[in-house]
Amino acid sequence: MPRLLWSDDDGDWVTLVFEDVEGRTPPLPWRADTWWRVQEELADLADALTPSPIDVEPLADKMFSGWRSLAAEPALADRIDDWSKANLDRLAEWESRWTAAAAGNTLLHGDLRADNLTLTDAGVVVVDWPHAALGAPWVDLALMVPSVVAQGGPSPAEIMARARWTPEPEALDAVVAAVAGYFVHAALLPPPPGIPRLREFQRVKAAPALAWLRERLQA
Repeated sequence: MPRLLWSDDDGDWVTLVFEDVEGRTPPLPWRADTWWRVQEELADLADALTPSPIDVEPLADKMFSGWRSLAAEPALADRIDDWSKANLDRLAEWESRWTAAAAGNTLLHGDLRADNLTLTDAGVVVVDWPHAALGAPWVDLALMVPSVVAQGGPSPAEIMARARWTPEPEALDAVVAAVAGYFVHAALLPPPPGIPRLREFQRVKAAPALAWLRERLQA
């Protein structure tokens, strides 16, 4: 991670100055050799951050409540695909288990994706940590899977088969339900001010996340 060199807070603005990192974001679509290198280094990072070296809160349930939100908003739920609509109560119940399933003492990034990674000659540097929280060491990888698949990477099964940790199947199901619900719900919302392309960005991730969830729950 880039080292924090200096900070200032004048009451209105917070300024953070980090060390400069000579590198580049991963070339997309993902090449297999690049992705496996990144996956291995992210595992090394999780090892180094277990137990967490700083005091942060556990992953918060409010981070991922998409299916439960849809269950409470019939008009919005009417716009989702037929399988999700038919299984909405079941998906909301799986989602409700995710914080217990993801519990642990590893410092997690919470928003890993290609544009938060910098490849250097020495390795991989992970940037942009506003969502840092405690959880199980495999959770960051699981949350990143839809992004990797959407950007041409390996399948979810291939990624998790080479993961350094093997989560309990039901724990992984709960986390996959949570991330799929987040993207499916978020993609239906109006874009926030100043970020007009966010919903399309989330819609692209919703498709592989939902496909992964269906595959796991129908297995």
